[in-house]
Order: sequence, then structure tokens, then C-alpha cells
Amino acid sequence: MKWRGRRTSRNIEDRRAEGGAAGGGLGGVFGQMGRGGIRRGRRVRMPRGRGGKIGGLGLVIIVVLALLLGVDPTMLLTGGGAGFTVPQGSAPNGPNRIDGDAEEFVGVVLADTGEVWGEIFAAAGRNYRPPKLVLFSGRVGSACGKASAAAGPFYCPGDRKASLDTGFFRVMEQRLGAGGDFAQAYVIAHEVAHHVQNELGVMERVNRQRARASRAEANALSVRIELQADCFSGVWANHAQRKFGTLEPGDIEEALNAANQIGDDTLQRNAGQAVVPDSFTHGTSEQRMRWFRAGFDTGDPGRCDTFNAAWL
Repeated sequence: MKWRGRRTSRNIEDRRAEGGAAGGGLGGVFGQMGRGGIRRGRRVRMPRGRGGKIGGLGLVIIVVLALLLGVDPTMLLTGGGAGFTVPQGSAPNGPNRIDGDAEEFVGVVLADTGEVWGEIFAAAGRNYRPPKLVLFSGRVGSACGKASAAAGPFYCPGDRKASLDTGFFRVMEQRLGAGGDFAQAYVIAHEVAHHVQNELGVMERVNRQRARASRAEANALSVRIELQADCFSGVWANHAQRKFGTLEPGDIEEALNAANQIGDDTLQRNAGQAVVPDSFTHGTSEQRMRWFRAGFDTGDPGRCDTFNAAWL
């Protein structure tokens, strides 16, 4: 990935020293997902813009689901957050020390997402407010509650912040076989994509539906949220390539490999567990790869409407 020498974002909040302290539619897009709930089977179109196409769970259940997926139960109990899951026993260990290059890399990717989504929103007559990215080590507090690194990177709509223990990148490389700088960029872009959903009002509407849904229905809604974020990540990659010339040979393959390694079915299988589709909250490996690819191939956010898709 070509990233050196470009602008870095100032929207980074470094809280690693604390270490162990405790989406309305874009120009009408996703309007079908509003007041009456999410409806299926209708094609929603994104305005075209410059440079190409533009587009209660009970306590026991929550804890069991969290342990199954390897996430911090407090994130599910407080609600509202969205992000990656990590394999059981794979939380980053020890203080999080990343070098200057890694810090600059995170800053450049965050800046790139801001420019890309800013232009997409502007083309649809909307203003994009970039998120803050919190770097933490071990544990961190947010408006969604306190979380440990075992929760993986996550986004909290309550404070409009994405949080990342960059030790997750080591987990990706050493435990998941998903190394590479563009795989890391995909992780950042995915969390920013949740912010895009929050800006669109998608997360608020879906969280309202999840609050009154059965366990299986709530999980299915979570899958649609996550697959849309994967698709939005692909949209970002498409626009970043056209705008910055970001991609090098093998970069998209790195992102697809990462998406494959963190599919719910793959994580459960690799943990020696039975694959339980009703427990999925992020989607299968095949789904995650396919939706990322759909976003990248088209560069059109309108192709990311997982909520009205006939099949995932």
C-alpha cells in the first residue's frame, strides 16, 4: 500500500498511557429503512457524483454469545457498538507500543477515509463529520461502556469514536494469518464505515429494531450492519485508489484474506466449535469477502444496501 508522505489526520486520541483503565439516507439513500422498519426487496439508488459512481437479549444469552465469539460481554450489555470480533484467547497482551511508522500509517488511512467520504457526502449535498479514532492499550472506556482488547476494534455511535488497540494487528498476522498493511487499512476503514452508517442514521434505526427483536433476529440485523460496513470499506478502497493511487499488487487480496479469516463461521470452526449460523453477528467468510468486493468493484455506496438485499 502506498501511503507515505501524505497528510495524517488530527482526529486521533492517544489513550494508550491509560493502558488497563478500566446511519437518514445519503441524499435519500436507505430511506426505505426508516419509520416503518427495514423493508426488503426494493432497490435504493445513490446519487452519482464526481469521479465515478457514488451510492433484549437476556443477560445469560448475551454472556454466552460473547464467550462464543470471543468478545467482551460489556460491549454487548451496554449496546450500540459495532466492530470486529477476535478469536478466543487472542487479545493483545502487554502494553501497546507501536512505532512512529505505525502511528503515521493509522493517521494517513484515517485522513484518507475522511477525504473520500467527505467528497461522497458532498456530492449528495450532505456534510460529513469525520470520527475520532482512539488508540488504546488493554482496556478503554467509551459512551458504549468499557471494553477490553478482546472486543477487537469497535465503533461507538454514542460518542462518534472508533477505538483500536493496534495490538489487534499482531493478532491478525500471528493468529489469523491476515498480515499486510492493506489488511490493517481494511480494519480501520471498516470501523470508519460504521461511523458513516451512524452519520446516515442507519445504526440508530437498526439498534431500535434490535432492541425489540428476538435473539436470532437481532443477530441477523447485526450481520447486515457488518456486511454493509465491509461493502463501504470496499467503496473507500475504490475511491482511495482513484484519488491517491493507494493500491499496490496484492493489496486487495490482503483485504479479502482478512475478511475471510474473520468470518463468523471460520472463527467458530477454528476455535473447534460447531458452526451455529443463528449466532453469527458479522457474517460468513464468503459473505464478508463478497460484500467488500462489491463495494470495491463498483465504488458505489448504493450497491451496499444489505438491508434490502434479497440474499446476503
